[in-house]
Amino acid sequence: MTIAHVWMIGCRTLLLAALLGWPLAVPAADDDWRDLRDEVRQGRLVSLPSVLDWLQARYDGQVLKVDLERDDDATRYDIEMIGPQGQLVAFEFDAASGELLNIEGVNVEAMKRP
Repeated sequence: MTIAHVWMIGCRTLLLAALLGWPLAVPAADDDWRDLRDEVRQGRLVSLPSVLDWLQARYDGQVLKVDLERDDDATRYDIEMIGPQGQLVAFEFDAASGELLNIEGVNVEAMKRP
């Protein structure tokens, strides 16, 4: 069976489930992002787009990955960027305040915008 066949079977199953009103399981990661959206709407967390705007305004590079991390009642955005010289840099933000907490990587200074 090819990947295309598996994909078509999966699509048909989802369509059938939707038409019949069957409940579909949602992965836990999706629940995290739904909770995040609710917390942003309630003003408890800074929105991810505002953090990314801040980052793009100050650093030259492309965002490769964004993670939402929750530890001991603290929520963080962990964002990886690749700089113009190919350097990989990780930025850590407090999701409640939007404050930049940490930067790790090589040649970060070369990524700073004037």
